[in-house]
Amino acid sequence: MAVATTEVTAETTDIPGLLIFDVTKVEDERGYYQETYQKAKLVAAGMPEGFSVVQTSTSYNKTTGVTRGFHAEPWDKYLTVIKGKVFAAWVDLREGESFGRTATVEVTPGVAVFVPQGVGNSFQVLEDDTYYLYSVSAHWSADLYDEYCFANLADPEIGIEWPISLDQAVMSDRDRTHPMLKDAKRFTHNG
Repeated sequence: MAVATTEVTAETTDIPGLLIFDVTKVEDERGYYQETYQKAKLVAAGMPEGFSVVQTSTSYNKTTGVTRGFHAEPWDKYLTVIKGKVFAAWVDLREGESFGRTATVEVTPGVAVFVPQGVGNSFQVLEDDTYYLYSVSAHWSADLYDEYCFANLADPEIGIEWPISLDQAVMSDRDRTHPMLKDAKRFTHNG
């Protein structure tokens, strides 16, 4: 008898290196089982083999409308939602021809995304009690904060159509005041 396992397929986006994965699950009357991160299957679907997780974090979001981002750091991310749903948006903040390109997708427990370093990551919570899980290839550092890149979620040049108006969103003051794309620091890879 064959045992059902998780299958992974990838979709490319307009942002080079940003991959959206469909990660199936095996369900029965007890619930479900899912290989949320299975490196061999993800690499076979297109994720860079060199992605090495050093930390996994959970962002718990109490209410619909919580909105975070755009943050771009010098590390790769792999993200999904364990419970709930988010509208996720990205803007390429890397120096080069793809600077300013965007992509969006609704992330649920069956969707995962690989975000390459230098791509601004953001999300808006669409259900109360949403658990957003992300793994990164380097540690966040307060000492390096000034080297990270940010862009304003409301920038009309970026043009994200948020499901919940940003004037109704729950956001940090810092996220509300990030620079517009034209003034955003551009990410340059140092190695």
